[in-house]
Amino acid sequence: MVGYDPEAKCVSTVEAAAAGSASGLVTRVLISPLDVLKIRFQLQIEQLSSRNPTAKYHGILQAVQRIFREEGLGAFWKGHVPAQFLSVGYGAVQFMAFESLTELVHNVTSYSARGSFVHLVCGGLAACTATVAVQPVDTLRTRFAAQGEPKIYPNLRHAIVTMYQTEGPRTFYRGLTPTLIAIFPYAGLQFFFYNILQQFSEWVIPAEGKKGGNIKNLVCGSCAGIISKTLTYPLDVVKKRLQVGGFEHGRAAFGQISSWKLLLPFSAK
Repeated sequence: MVGYDPEAKCVSTVEAAAAGSASGLVTRVLISPLDVLKIRFQLQIEQLSSRNPTAKYHGILQAVQRIFREEGLGAFWKGHVPAQFLSVGYGAVQFMAFESLTELVHNVTSYSARGSFVHLVCGGLAACTATVAVQPVDTLRTRFAAQGEPKIYPNLRHAIVTMYQTEGPRTFYRGLTPTLIAIFPYAGLQFFFYNILQQFSEWVIPAEGKKGGNIKNLVCGSCAGIISKTLTYPLDVVKKRLQVGGFEHGRAAFGQISSWKLLLPFSAK
């Protein structure tokens, strides 16, 4: 059960944090190759098309083949260590905050903790809290996934020290503004649609057919994630391009480079 429910046996905040961390860890291992592809596509200025000769990547299959040929199989797990810190930390803080916020709503207001609107607001606030907590490792993950060969950052420690010395501590929070703008509606809508889909499934599926709870949760969670991600994806692209600001030398082999300050690019060469 996601969120506080006074009529059911609820998990503690510690259990919610552990569940969020475990789910984030497993998910990250499985989707890391797709995440690397997504970041490469987001950072490419040229249009993703085989008719564009200047584009390094034209499509998913071509990108997979080229990354494997140029950088090896391990390239699909670039930045995996900071990505795991990101997933585990984000999942723990988000689920713990969501449980606490929905319980607070139940205890101090007249709203139902299971209401879709409550899930929308609490989900957004929980995600903002988690985002601020893990933004530095998100920036590190993006830098690792974005770099080609030879590597600019050979390991996590080198990346942290180099970025701090050359760009200052604020560089670890590059892209925080568009992230917060995007994450509130993204997570809020995710919890909102998850709640709506769960209610819809309970209405559609008869009582004797409700044994497959895990499958239902998987389907509802996947659909909710697809809807919310699609709606907020443009801001995720902006965040990624801000996070590699100051890292232009590591992107020299990838075609055009756009340098961003705040939310607007100021050069593209």
